Amino acid sequence: MTDNKHHTHFDFAKLTERERYKILIGTVIPRPIALVTTVNKAGRPNAGPFSFFNVLTHDPAIVAIGVENYSDMRFKDTARNIRETGEFTVHICDDALVSQMEICAIKFAPEVDELTEADLETVPGNMVRSPRILAAPAALECRRHTTLQVGPAREIILGEVVGVYVRSDAVNPDNLYIDQQRMDAVGRMGGHTYTRTRDQFDVKTQTPEEWSIRIGEDRGMLKGSR
Repeated sequence: MTDNKHHTHFDFAKLTERERYKILIGTVIPRPIALVTTVNKAGRPNAGPFSFFNVLTHDPAIVAIGVENYSDMRFKDTARNIRETGEFTVHICDDALVSQMEICAIKFAPEVDELTEADLETVPGNMVRSPRILAAPAALECRRHTTLQVGPAREIILGEVVGVYVRSDAVNPDNLYIDQQRMDAVGRMGGHTYTRTRDQFDVKTQTPEEWSIRIGEDRGMLKGSR
């Protein structure tokens, strides 16, 4: 660790795994939460939340989930089920789902159905076998694209989105506008802290022509103030 007047630098090669984790989850904020449902070969469902998650590209439509498996190299239920079936469903977690999402994060035995424990009503998937949580504002049905083994117990699962459900009060099907306030999504911060996404603002990307006009106006104002 080195210090200067404005920032502190950390050499990750000199930090422990836990120290790197604390810095990353405290700086990459907020992170969207994927409440992922899967089924195993026998059709038994599983649900678990992941904050190492995001959309990577829209064409093809790819999402990524970072999964930390057990230190003894056993797969967590989500990773094992996706390997067995090649399918999963990502649910966007809103404020109303937080308490049930937290129940799904408990490390139950593989035979325990987190969806039942959390009292989450589901319906069968449309394009995948994994169930869909009715209370979620949006659900992305995915098929596994690639699995990247990035460490002894860590892998990144890339999934191609083949279908999306959006709660009807949050989407205009004519222009595909998604009402962010009605989505009411939450994000993960550092530690056990979460954040709501209700405080929003717009920033319009300018064209080069708009930027030139703005710079000209700003410079004109500076000259006029002399």
